[in-house]
Amino acid sequence: MKQRSLQIKALILISLAVLAAIGYLTINVNPKYAAYAMELRVPKLLVMLVTAFCIGGASIVFQTLIQNKIVTPCLLGMNSLYALIHTAVVFFLGSGSLIARHPQLSFVVDLVIMGGASILIYGTLFKKMKHQILYVLLAGTVMSTFFSSMQTTLTRIMDPNEYDALLGSLVASFSNVNSSLLLISTVLITGILVVLRRELKLLDVLALGKNQAINLGVDVDKTNRRLLLGVTILIAIATALVGPISFLGLIIANLSRQLFQTYRHSWLIFGSALLGMIVLVGGQLAVEHLFAYSIPISVLITIGGGFYFLVLLLGKGRQQVW
Repeated sequence: MKQRSLQIKALILISLAVLAAIGYLTINVNPKYAAYAMELRVPKLLVMLVTAFCIGGASIVFQTLIQNKIVTPCLLGMNSLYALIHTAVVFFLGSGSLIARHPQLSFVVDLVIMGGASILIYGTLFKKMKHQILYVLLAGTVMSTFFSSMQTTLTRIMDPNEYDALLGSLVASFSNVNSSLLLISTVLITGILVVLRRELKLLDVLALGKNQAINLGVDVDKTNRRLLLGVTILIAIATALVGPISFLGLIIANLSRQLFQTYRHSWLIFGSALLGMIVLVGGQLAVEHLFAYSIPISVLITIGGGFYFLVLLLGKGRQQVW
């Protein structure tokens, strides 16, 4: 009966995601220019799918590792590091530099720096802190503040014209998607899933708690370290692809948990990715057709996520967070 209920809920989400995708591809499209419209909209739709999967899956895994449902991977500082990288490029090299103008090169630079930072900071720090993951979370919060402070300092002394050129890259947007980045992102994500396939199968056991997982024969410290690195790299891919979207993971991960109410992470990650697709497509439709591109999608998600976060905090008083 439980399995049947999960399947029905999944089918409803799939239907909503498909309807949202069809609506996004067809709304306000002149039949004469349908082919041209598809060339613009299909890559955006695929990027939304990739972004939703990365952020949704990473958020579910991260919450399981932390054993808390009101945390998101953005606490690891990848969003702040992304803003610092782009600000530093414009500040030191200029908005007309090759890195700033070439999307593929910019994407590679973002991934190399953010991926290297995650391995250096969180991989090494996890060992130094004797595999205490909450200390790593605290360190991520401190690093996020540090990166934000450096980025703010650079923008204060930056040439105003260069700052205007920088602003567009600091806000998440699906308006100017480079389809060539999709293949790189898909290959990287597939590689991460293959490398971490064993650890991902252990998520249901890790959700029971560290002591129970150890009693069941799981090397918890090693598994947590590898999964944490996978989470940071997935967030780095999504951020490098479209920009920082802070509250998206919090929204879709918790909605998935509330909807499916199961310990099976395969269902939770699947539901989170579909919900992310629905939220992103709905948000992009609002950006394009209601606000005429005057408000970026990240602002809408941040406002909605802020209210949802307050709801979760108020609910914490009546029940346990985990």
